[in-house]
Amino acid sequence: MNLVSINLESIRVGKPLPFSIRDQHGALLAQKGFMVNSLEDLDMLLGHRGRLFVNVVESESQRRAYVGQLHTLIRDDIPLGQIAESQFASFEVASARDNQNTTEPDWLDLQAQAHTLLRDGNPATFLPRLERLYSQLARHAEHNPDGTLFALIHLSSSEVRQYSATHAMLVCVMCSLAARDVLKWPASDVDLVGKVALTMNMSMTELQDQLAVQHQPPSPEQARKVEQHAMYSVRLLEQLGVTDPDWLEAVLDHHAKLPGRLASRSLGQRVARLIQRADIFAARLSPRASRAPDTPASAMKASYFDENREIDEAGAAVIKAVGIYSPGSFVRLATEEVAVVIKRGANTTTPRVAVMVNRTGMPTGELIVRDTSQRDYRILASIAHRDVKVKVNLARLLALTKPGASDRPW
Repeated sequence: MNLVSINLESIRVGKPLPFSIRDQHGALLAQKGFMVNSLEDLDMLLGHRGRLFVNVVESESQRRAYVGQLHTLIRDDIPLGQIAESQFASFEVASARDNQNTTEPDWLDLQAQAHTLLRDGNPATFLPRLERLYSQLARHAEHNPDGTLFALIHLSSSEVRQYSATHAMLVCVMCSLAARDVLKWPASDVDLVGKVALTMNMSMTELQDQLAVQHQPPSPEQARKVEQHAMYSVRLLEQLGVTDPDWLEAVLDHHAKLPGRLASRSLGQRVARLIQRADIFAARLSPRASRAPDTPASAMKASYFDENREIDEAGAAVIKAVGIYSPGSFVRLATEEVAVVIKRGANTTTPRVAVMVNRTGMPTGELIVRDTSQRDYRILASIAHRDVKVKVNLARLLALTKPGASDRPW
């Protein structure tokens, strides 16, 4: 049994447990559904153990319970600084430490970290939290870029919950890969673009999440806030202790429509342009309650060509870094099979894929790996996530994205 420690805040008094609680040896202390009726009951459950644990197969329920409790605190107008200094902050630090000791990212935990970071109004905690989150994303992107892209594109394409957090992380990783691997920027500039990507929309974080689930078009007031969010994000970041002029310039101008070469621009302007092109790509991949997501090919075209319908240098760098058929996207092969991209290929059009639907339209029992550089398995078209009626087992597919993973069938 693989155990992970849990956050006590996810145990809600007066509510059934969403997971079974165990001690450090795996012994059952309370079944799923058990009612903790008081803080005294919780103290008795904890005893002298110091920590409680949950089987890893139930950890997703624990994470969602944690996020649900956090949403409750935010909805009840508890000051964000108070939340940051509570057990939530301690749990986040512990989670970050645990993630640093493993090569297996917990994407729900990272999503929760980003969600709380973007609502943190405490100057004492904001920059350290940002550094922790960015360091984890950068490490995962370096260790397994295909798996990192797969997880974030899958999350962005399959749900609208916590849109602002997932979007910020995806743009961060896309820009970091483009800056590091394609544009060959120095490490300090790669770090800068990643942190700008995480913070560019801070002033409209809650509005972004609201618009993602809103069926009607933005109201005039909402449209005004979207139009002015870059300026207000700069002001907010200054209040939170950001003093780097390149950082602030990039946030201010990350929606500026300025086509042209990157070399003649200031560092802040280069960062802003790279983020703008990745922002377009990622936003088009994500569903909204009011519209379905674009196909990866359509999202790619919007990023690849500039305002004059010419190839955009920054957009081309993003596409070269993540691929025309990015990990996590679905494609139809010449065999009439439907597959999900698991690894980028030697060029942007020939990724490695795992077949999920056979040529007769039936789900495959096993994940069959194909190399699309071979003519028999070439890609014919992108397919939108909404058109693939097969449940994705994220853990199984992420295993295939690892460097050196076997290409034999799963």
